[in-house]
Amino acid sequence: MKKILPLFSYILHPIFIAMYATLFYLFCKEDAFSNNEKYFVLFQILIITILVPILFFLLLKSTGHVTSIMVHETSQRKIPLILQCFLYILLVKRSIVITRYPELHFFFLGALFTTILALVCSLFKIKASLHVAAISGFAIFVIGMNMHLQMQNPYWPALLILLTGIVASSRLEMQAHTSKEIFIGLTIGVLPQLLFLFLWL
Repeated sequence: MKKILPLFSYILHPIFIAMYATLFYLFCKEDAFSNNEKYFVLFQILIITILVPILFFLLLKSTGHVTSIMVHETSQRKIPLILQCFLYILLVKRSIVITRYPELHFFFLGALFTTILALVCSLFKIKASLHVAAISGFAIFVIGMNMHLQMQNPYWPALLILLTGIVASSRLEMQAHTSKEIFIGLTIGVLPQLLFLFLWL
């Protein structure tokens, strides 16, 4: 188990959560969009939330501003988090618009506010688990979609709650965070999603 747990820190890295959430959203509302539109949305998410951050990370690593993809040091988190804020703003303003993708729009708004809170924490040298923040926010989104679409499927919410616990355990096992930092990550991940949940539920 000690060898398996760290894998979840990579599989469920914050950089991939937006893609997972989008795939879940399109799966739940598969009849609402054409296949071409689904591919176009996924392509945008791939570029904006995965490829651009990876390229930016490689640039920061080559200049010595970050040392690891996990970005352990709070001082190294500021620039990546600022970039993430701008990318989420781009998504909600230009791509995932409220008129076409209302639920996913509010998910990304919640993710934006989570990123802002994480940035504020880093400015005050408070380290929060970005892994737990991302996966817990995704869990709230899945629970909300389950209720909103009246899916009556307890397995998706249960799976995401389980994965949140596994990711938290993984971060503790890797000694990347303390219990306090896990709790801070959980708080900043859950609260924005809960607040926006009331606007679309």
